[in-house]
Amino acid sequence: MDVQPNRVSGSLLKFGGLALAFPVLANPFLLGQTKAAPFEVGERLTYDVSWSVFQAGTVSATLERTLQGTKEKFAVLTTAHSQGFVSLLFNVDNEFRSVVDPKTLCSEKISKKINEGRRHKETEIVFDAQRKLAILDERDLTRPRDPPKHAENEIPSCVEDVVTAFYYLRNQDIQVGKPLHVAVNDGSSTYDVTLDVQALETIQTPLGQRAAVRVEPKVFSGLFKRKGRMLIWFSNDAEHLPLRIKFIVAVGPITATLKTVTRVKE
Repeated sequence: MDVQPNRVSGSLLKFGGLALAFPVLANPFLLGQTKAAPFEVGERLTYDVSWSVFQAGTVSATLERTLQGTKEKFAVLTTAHSQGFVSLLFNVDNEFRSVVDPKTLCSEKISKKINEGRRHKETEIVFDAQRKLAILDERDLTRPRDPPKHAENEIPSCVEDVVTAFYYLRNQDIQVGKPLHVAVNDGSSTYDVTLDVQALETIQTPLGQRAAVRVEPKVFSGLFKRKGRMLIWFSNDAEHLPLRIKFIVAVGPITATLKTVTRVKE
């Protein structure tokens, strides 16, 4: 698939050498709006990840409350771990932490600890809305004598990272035939991507049989190392839970399936 996106001025959760991306529209999410939010602090989503017929690992995402100075923010802790046979081929132990403005759901920062095979990096991307800059600082832990990478790139006043995108999409009015446009930033350029809302389907999940809306982000070179397709199934209800994320690539399908949803009250 060859998709040519419009470059607006794009982060990637990698598992087994592939990127699990959740693109998002960069419009404000207002907590004062009349409809209830589809998620709340204390929610934890846990996924089983499979590669072809093999169990590949787990991914979890937990929504927390945090303080930045005197201001209350949301934080999302996302982890990805390989297991079993896949760990022997390619070990993964990643941790991402995003900080997001609870009034707008714009990302303010994402920190990444990436351990994938021989890759060991620590990355922080700060999204400075006032200065309209994405400020990236990255250290390659396998080359401790090298100076850290530093880059600053222009962004719109509101952008999403790969983790906060997850939550933004759940708050959208997802309708079949109504495309969504996505602003994705990975610390460098911001790209405009289209998401096609394709169909209503009934799928079987560990949570039982669920009605779902199938969405396909148009993936483009620059964000993915491999060409292919990505499909996301959101529950067709008020929660819009991402029930399944599937990558169709040359090395075989990689699927993340929602296994549990837990909610811990503060």
